[in-house]
Amino acid sequence: MPVKKAHTEAGDPHGDAAAVEAGIGNGSTDDSDLAERESRWNYALVGSGLGVWDHNYRLDRKYYSPTWKIIRGMAPDEEANGDYEAWLQLVHPDDRDFVVHAIDRQNAGDPNYQVFEYRERHKDGDWVWIECRGACVEWDENGVPTRIIGTDTDITARKEAEETLSRLSRRLDLALEVSRIGVFEADIEHDTVEWDDRLIAIYGLQGASRQIGGDVWAKSLHPDDRERVLGLSDRSVESGSDFQQEYRIIRGDGAERVIRARSAFFIDGNGHRKLIGANWDVTEEVALRNELQRAKDLAEARNRELEAAKESIEHLALHDYLTGLPNRRYLDKMLGERSAECRAKGLALAILHIDLDRFKQINDTLGHRAGDAMLQHAASVLRNSVRAADFVARIGGDEFVILCAVDPASKKIGGLAERVIRELRKPVRYEGHDCRFGASIGIAIDSGATLDAKQMLLDADIALYRAKGLGRNRFEFFSASARRDIISAKHLADEILIGLERNEFVPFYQLQFDARTLDVAGIETLARWQHPVHGLLTPDRFLDIAEDLDVVSTIDALILERALADRRVWIKDGLSIPKISVNVSARRLADPDLGKKLRALKIEPGTISFELLESISLDDCDEAVAANLKKLRKLGIDIQIDDFGTGHASIVSLLRLSPKTLKIDRELIRMLPQSAEQRKLVGSIIDIGRSLNIFVIAEGVETVEHIRILEELDCDTLQGFALARPMPAMQIPSFIRAGSWRHGQTAARALQTQLRRALRSRAAK
Repeated sequence: MPVKKAHTEAGDPHGDAAAVEAGIGNGSTDDSDLAERESRWNYALVGSGLGVWDHNYRLDRKYYSPTWKIIRGMAPDEEANGDYEAWLQLVHPDDRDFVVHAIDRQNAGDPNYQVFEYRERHKDGDWVWIECRGACVEWDENGVPTRIIGTDTDITARKEAEETLSRLSRRLDLALEVSRIGVFEADIEHDTVEWDDRLIAIYGLQGASRQIGGDVWAKSLHPDDRERVLGLSDRSVESGSDFQQEYRIIRGDGAERVIRARSAFFIDGNGHRKLIGANWDVTEEVALRNELQRAKDLAEARNRELEAAKESIEHLALHDYLTGLPNRRYLDKMLGERSAECRAKGLALAILHIDLDRFKQINDTLGHRAGDAMLQHAASVLRNSVRAADFVARIGGDEFVILCAVDPASKKIGGLAERVIRELRKPVRYEGHDCRFGASIGIAIDSGATLDAKQMLLDADIALYRAKGLGRNRFEFFSASARRDIISAKHLADEILIGLERNEFVPFYQLQFDARTLDVAGIETLARWQHPVHGLLTPDRFLDIAEDLDVVSTIDALILERALADRRVWIKDGLSIPKISVNVSARRLADPDLGKKLRALKIEPGTISFELLESISLDDCDEAVAANLKKLRKLGIDIQIDDFGTGHASIVSLLRLSPKTLKIDRELIRMLPQSAEQRKLVGSIIDIGRSLNIFVIAEGVETVEHIRILEELDCDTLQGFALARPMPAMQIPSFIRAGSWRHGQTAARALQTQLRRALRSRAAK
């Protein structure tokens, strides 16, 4: 340790730093003896890890041993800077004032500061703890220290160990405090016991000394427990075995508490046999345990009383209250049992999933009591139709399941299904009414080691779905293709929802043309799905699934918003688009918030037309649809009837709806060149439109001949591939400006004229 200079140095002919580290002076010892002693002391100092420093102010010499340098990260032969102020900057800032004071006191010979500890910066940047020992060995005539010798020891490891031990001690103390455990230590040989503060508090002995006599604990034991506990304690001491007990005490304040005690023997560092133990108050825990035991005893007594009713309770839990048949819970249990039985015996398991047809109409017209009677009748029919070994369950509503174990080659399951359907179709008399309903049945059969009854139940449900789709009152066997169809539909449904999130549904546009001038008269907006894998998909690929998902309205709204945006771009680009028509689904037309949503779009009156299918717009209009149609007119949105001529519309309903436009279905247009009857029918529709002041659009115009005939029939507007195919918004401006449909039609008409003239000329010859 560099030490602050105490006084002006004077020469000292006897100073020898090397001899200082060896611990010897400059006597007149024999040279060999001196060398041996020097070597011995050098080895001892190096082995002890002591770094020696010697400040001889009389000779103005400072010595730092190799060990002193190594402690600070220096090389043994590295020159040490003995500058006091420079060294002081290496002392930890928190220790610096203390070190300055300690050195001053050490120089003054204060015995309290012969040893002190501080932190110093190691050469690698870390802090090392150093224990400094120093003493003045020479003074001048004025009593001022002129030579100070000392040692430095690296005590970093010891400090870290002390900190670790302190941290562990704090953790242990905190753990004991949190758990409210009291600890004691007993010296068996000297018959002394030391209690900690928590244990004193547990026993209610506040203010007592930590040194507790053994009789204090014995006297605190409850009189009824004292003899037992003391006997156990004595035997534990004699045998050296651990002590573990629960007992009651009477605290110093007179309260009765329950204590749980554990203790173990150990031998300390001095070879003394000691006992360390822990006590904690478990009064509340024991009270709860006793209460739970009482509750358990009471429950067991009640269970014995209820044993007689157990079978009845189980029956109610596993059976349907109305029909008495097993319920879904019982079915789940039997699926496992029957499938295991079939696998073991080499049989096939057949599952029939039965759903009553027209049951809802009976419930709605005659009430739930009639419905209950029909369910009871159906249950009776099913019970009477199966064998005693078969299992029949009602799994909810008007659905039933039959489980049959049959020979894998048996053809009897189809006969059972026919018999059930035949019996259930028979009318049932109820309070003067003949109630008629039927049944649809899905059947799944499987056998072998891979038989999975739960999967079969799903397969039977798929077959039932197919039976209902094919007309009801029939049965269908499950097939792998039916499952693939269901899975494919589910996959497509998931993709549709994802496609909506990713804005994959886009509008395509097909131009409509004036039949006389071939000028652009309007645009129909068509929904397309820009599928990331399958490319551009038309509605026939996704519309049915979208309707099942109830997202057709969402698609309609999305296409309308984009069509409005595209129209604004076209107008800004200098194109005049008279009107855009968009499709609207039945569900969107029945939306009570439709008017509010459309008002938010700020649609310019007369620019948008909603296309309605006949099945939506005519004879079956309910109040919500009628109200929305009225709101559409107020907003300046025209009504257009799509696919006219193929539905069931009447002239009366057409008058009631008063559409702005009707569109003749493409099926009526397709055969115009070949069928005089079709031309008459289309001409009649055009005449009806003309008489009612309704514009008529013909869609499906595929050829020049179509154009010619429709022009002759005085149709207003044409739409079809002969004039323009559906295209994305970006292609509309260039297509209109090019006017290619006009050139093509002019050339085609000229060719047709020439052909007609040639035919007439040939006929004349």
